[in-house]
Amino acid sequence: MGKSAKGSSNKKGTNKKNKKINTLLIVESPAKASTIEKYLGPGYKVEASKGHLIDLPKSRLAVDINNSFEPEYITVRGKAEILRNLIKQAKEAGHVMLASDNDREGEAISFHIKNAIEKKYPDVKIERIVFNEITPSAIRAAVENPGDIDENKVDAQKSRRVLDRLVGYNLSPILWKKVKNGLSAGRVQSVALRLICEREKEVESFVPEEYWSLDVILRKDKKRFNAVLVNYKDKKPDFKTKADADAVIEQLRDKSFTVISVREVLKQNKPKPPFTTSQLQQVAANRLGYNARKTMQIAQRLYEGVSVGSTRVGLITYMRTDSTRISETAISAVRDFIGKTYPDALPEKPRYYSKGGNAQDAHEAIRPTFVEYTPDYLKNYLSRDEHRLYSIIWERFVASQMNNSSVKTVSVDIGAGEAVFRTGFSEVVDKGFLAALSLLKPADEKKSIPVLNEGDSLKLEEFIPEQHFTSGPSRYTDATIVKAMEELGIGRPSTYAPTISVLFDRFYVQRKNKQIVPTALGKMVNDILVSSFPDVLDVDFTARMESRLDMVESGEEKWVDMISDFFFPFKEKVEHVMEHLESVKVSMDEETGEVCPKCGRPMVKKIGRYGYFIACTGFPECRYTMPIPVADCPVDGCGGKIVERKSRGKRGRTFYGCTNYPDCTFLSPYPLTDVRCPTCGWPLVEKSQKGDSVKVCINPDCDYLHDGDAVSSVSALKHEVSAEGGDEE
Repeated sequence: MGKSAKGSSNKKGTNKKNKKINTLLIVESPAKASTIEKYLGPGYKVEASKGHLIDLPKSRLAVDINNSFEPEYITVRGKAEILRNLIKQAKEAGHVMLASDNDREGEAISFHIKNAIEKKYPDVKIERIVFNEITPSAIRAAVENPGDIDENKVDAQKSRRVLDRLVGYNLSPILWKKVKNGLSAGRVQSVALRLICEREKEVESFVPEEYWSLDVILRKDKKRFNAVLVNYKDKKPDFKTKADADAVIEQLRDKSFTVISVREVLKQNKPKPPFTTSQLQQVAANRLGYNARKTMQIAQRLYEGVSVGSTRVGLITYMRTDSTRISETAISAVRDFIGKTYPDALPEKPRYYSKGGNAQDAHEAIRPTFVEYTPDYLKNYLSRDEHRLYSIIWERFVASQMNNSSVKTVSVDIGAGEAVFRTGFSEVVDKGFLAALSLLKPADEKKSIPVLNEGDSLKLEEFIPEQHFTSGPSRYTDATIVKAMEELGIGRPSTYAPTISVLFDRFYVQRKNKQIVPTALGKMVNDILVSSFPDVLDVDFTARMESRLDMVESGEEKWVDMISDFFFPFKEKVEHVMEHLESVKVSMDEETGEVCPKCGRPMVKKIGRYGYFIACTGFPECRYTMPIPVADCPVDGCGGKIVERKSRGKRGRTFYGCTNYPDCTFLSPYPLTDVRCPTCGWPLVEKSQKGDSVKVCINPDCDYLHDGDAVSSVSALKHEVSAEGGDEE
């Protein structure tokens, strides 16, 4: 297993101090350097740049608008010693191979290092090598076939960097002046924020409707099973209330239940293609619960190299890709593996997958470098997170080259008077690619029914009416926001994770029940930017800019022309907004009429990381704060305000209560929404249900949108708070 990798771990692969260094090979990370140095013979030294050494300064624009937008590069703070050391070693070796990542950022890193070396020692021979995986054969092939810096790719990186700098350094000052110091805006991050905020508006405005379903428990011989009502009086059932369902139950109570049809279908399910970056992030979020940043950090470690016994080897190919292409060598290797391990699931010919419309196809899909390194084999060499991520990459790749699975689906219709109920089951007839899946295995349907034939009489055991609420749009999750960005053409594989991360870092969004929710600050920033710069924050406009960056990389467009077309109209708009946009700073230090109970100074409304709050004007001497009321108390005649509270118990859980407590005992364990119950007028609350959020009414005297579990939770909370002797501010 993995002989080519294991065979690389020999004494020849280690440079000894008494050996002359003929070639300096420069990569980005120390982990990658450690892995690669083991593969190369005497005369090679591998050093790491640790990312960018030369870049734009953080403290100023550093783009010469009057000189073709030429960027002013400097040595990154803290990296001068690394650069000096690389230049010194380059002179001593006389030959340099630049091996940074094979993407725009990697190309720019190599470009700047090359320029720095040539500026001091122009006679040093400098070459560029690229590879898609860190294995002995891939590294040797790259070293034997060096090339030159891809100037178009460098220009694409430069244009993205300059474009983002121009947008950020022009939009952010507007936010500082009009909203709050320390805020930031970005070309891609602001569009992602807009998507999240617009989805939140849809969620907030949606009013659910109650409906009921009707199941029955039937029995044949000694076996019981469920069936669901699918047709009543030749129509799809539409029960608005429990009374509607009960009326049908009365009609059917004395009817006989008979099998009227049995249908059997054999379905072929195809395997999915190997992972692209966005697909890996989505599946890791859904299956493993990893956010995009965590997924990419783990994938980076697997790519750069992990010690497997005495061998250090990169376990997966490059993890930033939008292609599903697989090399012929890898296809041959996986087909050999499938033929030995799953011989019945090997197709006659290899499977090939088409690339998406926007795919650049510069890299292969994400796959294991050695298919023989199964997840079971590597379990003792990887951390739990590494093993789980590697497992889904390995499973998806191997399954992609296997036969379809065959699934038999049986559907049975059962008649009772004017009603038709349906039951059924599915079973796998031929596993095909499913044989390779473990973490990615679809959930088994446990449903079991007896053998049913047309004309069979069945015994009715029980009617089961069940309450439901219509579902509105779902908030974005880590998986779905990545999917949306990919489908809309916002960003590229390398930018999805950092774009989402910066929204959290700026406290523009937060996670609630694995959903991404904009904060009050995020909503405010979005409203200002969208109203002031609708074009810049337009999804289609952003996608077109991404396409133009791709054209720069392919040599079809000059980067200066692209920047020029965008910047000058944008700058005029910035100047207009800066002059005419009304500041909202006043509204954030708005007087409340309240006085601080601790020092007697006036209290004002402010906005912080997590939203609005009321604070003493005596800060920092006095740090008293209190929450902003979220709603008027809905209890008739109370006149109090509903505010966020915390219980006194060890858990200190958040809930919502009236300021007139204990005279008013209104409490809610769920946040109140701005949507009112159309029947009683109480604010609807938002509760989590099966991973989604639903709105319900917790007024015990109201039947509309009534949720028994929610009302029970309110009663339990009242008991808890009462037992603890109240709540704390």
